Amino acid sequence: MSDELLNTKEVARYLGIHEKQVYALIKAQRIPATRLTGKWVFPKKLLDEWIEADARRGLAQARQRSQRIDGAILAAGSDDPVLSLLAGALRRVDPGLVLFMAAVGSTEGLKALNRGYTDVAFSHLLDPETGEYNLPLLPKLVPDKPSAALNVFHREIGFVVAKGNPKGIHRVADLRKKTVRIVNRQLGSGTRVLLDGELSAAGIDAKRIAGYEMEVCTHHEVALAVHSGEADVGIAASSAARLLDLGFVGLREERFDMVVDRAAFFERRIQSLIDLLGSGPFRAQVSRLGGYDFRDCGKVLTREP
Repeated sequence: MSDELLNTKEVARYLGIHEKQVYALIKAQRIPATRLTGKWVFPKKLLDEWIEADARRGLAQARQRSQRIDGAILAAGSDDPVLSLLAGALRRVDPGLVLFMAAVGSTEGLKALNRGYTDVAFSHLLDPETGEYNLPLLPKLVPDKPSAALNVFHREIGFVVAKGNPKGIHRVADLRKKTVRIVNRQLGSGTRVLLDGELSAAGIDAKRIAGYEMEVCTHHEVALAVHSGEADVGIAASSAARLLDLGFVGLREERFDMVVDRAAFFERRIQSLIDLLGSGPFRAQVSRLGGYDFRDCGKVLTREP
């Protein structure tokens, strides 16, 4: 099968679903597919466009539902284990506030903010030209929506491996080992951008990495794939490894930011979220996970809204 056409097994792996579900989507005419010599094939370009359109529809529907809930904050973008703690902590300190989070990756989160689908986008996109996170990419990804960027935390990110690191994975070049299978993140996620940048810098062809096509959407899913033995390694936050008692090999510290619609910045719900991030009890809860630094938390990285 060519790189441009996928078969049903490849689509199932690409979407992270069972092959029977692919046939159900074909029957319901919900997925772009065509018959070629009696077999179903899927143009990858059309499949990627379908995935993006489906994500946009989901965010638009969530936007409509959230507008019917007083105190709702709709967020999209990068995933981190801390965000689920944040949602729970927000409800405890103010039962009138609800944080809805869509883990669609940094790129799609920023695009969703630009379209007005969300109030907040979480992002850790590294600009390879400047070495700066997020800010250089806002003019391209959020050109139409006035926004303000604030730091949430700095975090450790690196290779999640089995306990004891039995495959001896210490650097990007080790991903080329024939005995090593990776679990990848979805296109547009900051972690995928990081991996692709590291592979390019090392002169490694991504197509030669076993498991490169196996994509998941969260750090927890990366850790679960390693924990279950489905993969030997994946890139995720160190906290995801600790939660499942896995091994971890650090790659770098990265900056994780929150980009906010300026029209909503001074609303009570957004200010309550920012206040919570800087609170002692919440930071103490996160510190038990390890791998986070709040030294710049709440710092406005763009000019004041």
